[in-house]
Amino acid sequence: MIAIIVVLLAALAAWTRSKAREIEALYPPSGEMIDVGGYKLHAVHVPAPADADLPPLVFIHGASGNLLDQSVPFRPKLEGRAELLFIDRPGHGWSERGGTANATPGGQADAIAAAMKAKGISKAIIIGHSFGGAIAASFALAHPQMTAGLVFLAPATHSWPGGIAWYYGLTQRPLVGPLFANTLALPAGLTRLESGSACVFAPNPIPDDYIATTAPALVLRPRAFRNNAIDVANLKPYVTKVAPRYPEIKSPTVIITGDSDSVVLAHIHSEGLARDIEGAELVWIRNLGHKPDHVTTDLAVRAIEKVAGQDVDLNAAAAMAETSLAADNASCQG
Repeated sequence: MIAIIVVLLAALAAWTRSKAREIEALYPPSGEMIDVGGYKLHAVHVPAPADADLPPLVFIHGASGNLLDQSVPFRPKLEGRAELLFIDRPGHGWSERGGTANATPGGQADAIAAAMKAKGISKAIIIGHSFGGAIAASFALAHPQMTAGLVFLAPATHSWPGGIAWYYGLTQRPLVGPLFANTLALPAGLTRLESGSACVFAPNPIPDDYIATTAPALVLRPRAFRNNAIDVANLKPYVTKVAPRYPEIKSPTVIITGDSDSVVLAHIHSEGLARDIEGAELVWIRNLGHKPDHVTTDLAVRAIEKVAGQDVDLNAAAAMAETSLAADNASCQG
């Protein structure tokens, strides 16, 4: 019996290695590798034109993602208006993991600051989605002089009741975690890739080309899967410790959140940020799930403009977003 299990695990490991190479061939690096001091981060850097009307913008993706999750919706809207930097977080996408400090949002914030400096970006508006929100907040705390403003999109920034999904807890453990990541995680994950992505968008319809254009399958590769699990497992203890410092943040801030987000508890995270950061503007959107970056991209762009100091009526922009959502949701149900 033991021999059969060993043979089965070996076969699964071989299949996983082969499938991971297929995924990598399908979604190769789209940017450049930036040396941040002993390891490299993968990033797409878009220089600013001479007539840019916005300061530099740095985008931080959430858990289970990569830089494509932010560049796909935002680059078409903002290229030509600002210098853009889309980054694969340490250990995600095509970025190297670096040291153990990068297992926390604070370490990843420092890595992103180093990448900005390497590209000559001294100050930027930081846009963080979901897990990226915790990194954006940590960035503002550790690098206030580099923070021109903050835009949080469905952020995860505070302690919450309950724990994390079982597969995160299992995968982040030593010994059994690497075994699971190298044998069962990828085949199991592929069966849930479309349904899981749809759940993240719910109740909003997922774009037809989302899986093909944003490459969520990259997270199923063993090393990325384990890095992601470690990040998620470390998030709650990290934000429990750091959240009391959020009142130190003085940067202009906008938070966009949906009242139908089933991934994070908006009344804890988004309302917590609005409470903790003086002057922060919280924008609630009815019938919006966890993906304001893709579903209400125009509203997020307006939030960036507002943080940059432009005269923007976010209430009017939010009303337009809700009207559009109502039409899209009705079409999806029909």
